[in-house]
Amino acid sequence: MPTRAFLFWLLDGLLAIALAAALAVAVSLLAERVAGAELLLALTLLCTAGLARAGAQVLAAGAGQHEAARAKQAWRVRAFGAVLRAPAGLRVMLGEQTADATDRIEDLDGYHARFQPLRLAAVATPLMVAAAAATASWVAAAIMLATLVPFAFGMAFAGTAAARAAARQLDALSKLSGLFIDRVRALPIILGFGAQDRVVRQLGAATQDVAQRTLVVLRVAFLSSAVMEFFAAISVALVAVYCGFSLLGLLPFRAPETLTLGRALFVLVLAPEFYLPMRRMAAAYHDKQIGEAALERLTRLAPTDGATAASSADLTAPPGMDIRDLVIAYEDKLIGPFAFIAPAGELTVISGPSGAGKSSLLNALLGLAPISSGEILLDGAPLVATQLQGAVSWTGQMTLFLPGTLADNIRLARPDASDEDIAAAAASAGLTALIAGRPAGLQTPIDPRGSGLSGGERRRIGIARALLRDAPLWLLDEPTADLDAASADALIALIRSASQGRTVLLVTHDPAVAALADHHVVIA
Repeated sequence: MPTRAFLFWLLDGLLAIALAAALAVAVSLLAERVAGAELLLALTLLCTAGLARAGAQVLAAGAGQHEAARAKQAWRVRAFGAVLRAPAGLRVMLGEQTADATDRIEDLDGYHARFQPLRLAAVATPLMVAAAAATASWVAAAIMLATLVPFAFGMAFAGTAAARAAARQLDALSKLSGLFIDRVRALPIILGFGAQDRVVRQLGAATQDVAQRTLVVLRVAFLSSAVMEFFAAISVALVAVYCGFSLLGLLPFRAPETLTLGRALFVLVLAPEFYLPMRRMAAAYHDKQIGEAALERLTRLAPTDGATAASSADLTAPPGMDIRDLVIAYEDKLIGPFAFIAPAGELTVISGPSGAGKSSLLNALLGLAPISSGEILLDGAPLVATQLQGAVSWTGQMTLFLPGTLADNIRLARPDASDEDIAAAAASAGLTALIAGRPAGLQTPIDPRGSGLSGGERRRIGIARALLRDAPLWLLDEPTADLDAASADALIALIRSASQGRTVLLVTHDPAVAALADHHVVIA
């Protein structure tokens, strides 16, 4: 579908034809010493076409920027969501993903604002100009079209080389950005281990690689511009020579047509206009290569809407889980294999020595740990990497806190929960004493470190979230750690009661907890 920017550029071409016609008529009238209303009309048309053309170019540029802003906003929604949902172990630095979701989106500006509308105009406008020129001189129109053939081959050759160079440049630039961001995040560790010299060398090498690839892109860009300017100059020169010699009667062959001053001037003014849309496109050709390379990276980062839609699930019933020869890989360290079945609607306890991979197994179910081999079946269907994120009741070994109140932090599990639901979940998780001991109760402020909370209270807040979420699938990682025996027994009784009819995977070291399970899986 034609864009508004393209239509304005097409209008610019029509106005160029009108301007050339008005100029040719005005000069012809002056040469014939004709004055009066006809000359005034021609000059008025000339000025009007010039002003209207300037306005059309301004509107075309503005419409292109508007279309670019709309395209970039759509990509921001997709790319930022993909970064936030990215599973662990992608073998891609988080900084590189972040750079793609920010810098690469900005690289689309020139592609959508200039190249896309100019590409359409570069096809339609020259043909329109050639058709207008043919009404005055079919030979001049034929010269214009003939020089278009080698130009197309030259631009195709230069464009192929530019596409490869631009893709390599963006790869290097994204890696440099990712390296810089990740090293800044790890700066305290780098300084602590005295590795700053090594990091400086890494950044220096990456910067040099970007510089070299940028020079390659610029060389190819200059080559494509040279091809464009060469054939544009040849076309204008040939039309000028033909028209001049034809008017002077100096052609070395019989003239195939009769040219007047007005006709000759008309086609001569149109000759540069024939190549002007393609010269504009050539000026924006670097935007094309950068934009297409950026689109390739963004598509890899954020697949199509259909692919991302499949990466989340809304569980409506307790699922059965079948873990088949699952191996988790952290760099060179392999954990597993794991193989067991967690029946739907029952409590399965997973126990084993420290370091056996119990927590990593739960993380793998959520797409937060890199799976090397094996598979996870959810109700008989393969589990997508991030399918369970946001669809389970979860408590980890460390409870995350955000700045806000105690109620706000419990509400993280279900943002639309009412105050009554939050109070009920808090009471069920054994937080009554905590709430009663604070003057503000559930409105007690909590900082990101959870200052002032004991280890057991932190655990209970995590359990309160799981209770509030009340999903068909519960994943609990050491829920009774940091609790005394009486509190642990009370909490396990609560979990056992509240999770009836739900699929529960519970990681624990406590034999007393394991004894309450419907199924007990021991991993070595």
